Amino acid sequence: MNYNYPFVIQNGGSEQITFLGLKQKGNIECIEIEGLVQPKAGPPMHVHHQQEETITIVKGKMATQILNEQPRFHNEGETVTFKAGVPHRFWNSGTEPLRTIGFATPPNNLVYFLSGIYNSTKENGGKRPGLFDSAFLLTRYKSEFDMVDVPAFVKKFIFPIVLFFGKITGKGKKFRDAPMPL
Repeated sequence: MNYNYPFVIQNGGSEQITFLGLKQKGNIECIEIEGLVQPKAGPPMHVHHQQEETITIVKGKMATQILNEQPRFHNEGETVTFKAGVPHRFWNSGTEPLRTIGFATPPNNLVYFLSGIYNSTKENGGKRPGLFDSAFLLTRYKSEFDMVDVPAFVKKFIFPIVLFFGKITGKGKKFRDAPMPL
């Protein structure tokens, strides 16, 4: 998909991402990203199977957590890197908005996937993405992304049912231009 950068997405209240554009980092393409996260907010435990994610705190305080590890706390100027395939989460641990800048390497379908999740969350009142949208995006792009907090039972048994009925009722039309998974 082609995007006009900067490209801004919002999830309906607590998080905003600005994709600044594609860049070369050595021989690898990356996407530069600015983040704005309100206090106590942040994405749930997730994994990028193919992307390394690097976040530098511009303003505020951030907590990070790797799956099954204790949270770590970071201040302005610090940089955190999450290697591809490592389940993680981060959140604003301060009382003021958290501002970050960073990169995802390689970008692959990150912009499309996060745009779909954020738009669905916004349409669903800003709390969580809709069930059909989650089922579609997490199933189609399972080689690239996963939401660790979604139980395996839901992914294996509920998502296929939701996708079946969602496609019958036309909910899948908004994803007709979805790029191929990698």
